[in-house]
Formats: sequence, C-alpha cells, structure tokens
Amino acid sequence: MSDRTRELRTYAVGYVLSLALTVAAFAMVRWPSFGARAIFGTVLALGLVQMAVQFRCFLHISLKRSSRHDLQLILFSTLIIALMVSGTLVILFNLRGRMMG
Repeated sequence: MSDRTRELRTYAVGYVLSLALTVAAFAMVRWPSFGARAIFGTVLALGLVQMAVQFRCFLHISLKRSSRHDLQLILFSTLIIALMVSGTLVILFNLRGRMMG
C-alpha cells in the first residue's frame, strides 16, 4: 500500500469519526434523554475524543518519539490558553461580584 493511499485512508477514517462524534453530541443535546449533568459530561467526553481523533488523523500527531515535540508544543499552547481563559473568568466574576454586592 502506498503512502498516499494510507494517508487518504487516515483522512477518511478521521472524517467519518469526527462526523459521527459531532452527530452524537448534537443528538444528545437536541433530543435529551438523560439529565443535564449526564449530557454535559457525555458531550465533554465526546469533545475530548474528537480532539484525539483530530490530532491523530489530521495533524498526524502520535506518541512516537518524532512526534513528541509537536505534542509538547500543543500541550504548552493549551496550557497558555487555559491560563488566559481562567484568568479572564476570575477577573469577570470578581467584577460581577463587586457590581452586584
């Protein structure tokens, strides 16, 4: 099997998995059959699985030695974004508390 065929197969599998995960999350929210907490947890889990599918199938990041630097860069970027978002939320909630109280 050629590299091009293998790459196309990886893209096709990634597309189908991403589509299935998106449809599953949409269906859980659109037609709720569980409690709000269960739906939230399931949608969160589906989102995390979809991130793993995106990393593996489209960004070609695996746990091999050669890909670890790319993975570390993505994890560091995620950490910086999480710090920025959480800091912004702390400031917003603090301002909200001062204005309401």
